[in-house]
Amino acid sequence: MKWDWSAVADFMPRFADGLLVTLQVLVLGSLIAFSLGLVWAAGLRSRKRLVRWPVTAVTEFVRTTPLLVQLFFLFFVLPEAGVRFSAFVTGTLAIGLHYSTYTAQVYRAGIDAVPAGQWEAATALSLPAHRTWFAVILPQALRRVTPALGNYVVAMLKDTPLLAAIGVLEMLQQARLESAGTFQYTEPLTVVGVAFVLVAYPASLLVRALERRLVH
Repeated sequence: MKWDWSAVADFMPRFADGLLVTLQVLVLGSLIAFSLGLVWAAGLRSRKRLVRWPVTAVTEFVRTTPLLVQLFFLFFVLPEAGVRFSAFVTGTLAIGLHYSTYTAQVYRAGIDAVPAGQWEAATALSLPAHRTWFAVILPQALRRVTPALGNYVVAMLKDTPLLAAIGVLEMLQQARLESAGTFQYTEPLTVVGVAFVLVAYPASLLVRALERRLVH
C-alpha cells in the first residue's frame, strides 16, 4: 500500500466542508440535547401522572431504539405525512433528540442530588417556583452534571458519521464521495479518522479538567 500525498491535498477542500458540517451538527445537536433534556427531566420529576407517564414513555422509546432507525424514520417516513426537512436539519434534530433522552437522566440525577435542605430553605423563604428552580436548584445541579454532559458531546461527535446514511455531507460522507471518484480510499478515510481523534481527544481532556475543577 502506497501513501499518496497528492490525494490528501485533493481531498482537503472536501474535508474542510465536511468538518464544518460535522461541527455545525455537533453544536446545534448539543444545544437541542441540552435544552430538550432539561424539559424531559422536569417532566420525569413531575408529580402529575399525565405529564410524567407520557414523558417516560417517549424518552424510554427513544433511548431504546437505534439512532440510525430514528434517522431513517425522520427522513423517509415523516415526508409521507407531509413533514419534510433537509438532510442536515433532519440529522441535527435526530441526534439532538436522541441524546436529549440521555441528558435528561443526567439532569434528573443532578437535581435529585441537591440536598433536601435547599428545597426546604426555598420554601421557607416563600420563593416562587421559577425562582427556586433557576436561582437555587439548577445552578447546583448543573455544577454536578456538567462533566457528564461534556462526555455526551464527545459521544455525539462520534455518532455524526451515521448522518451519512441520509446524505448529510459530513466528514465521512465527503470521504466516501472522494473515494468513489478517485478509487483511493486509504487517504480520505485516514484523514477523517485522524480528524476525529484530533477533535475528540482534546475535548475529552477538557471534560476531565472541567470535572476535576468542579469536584474540587
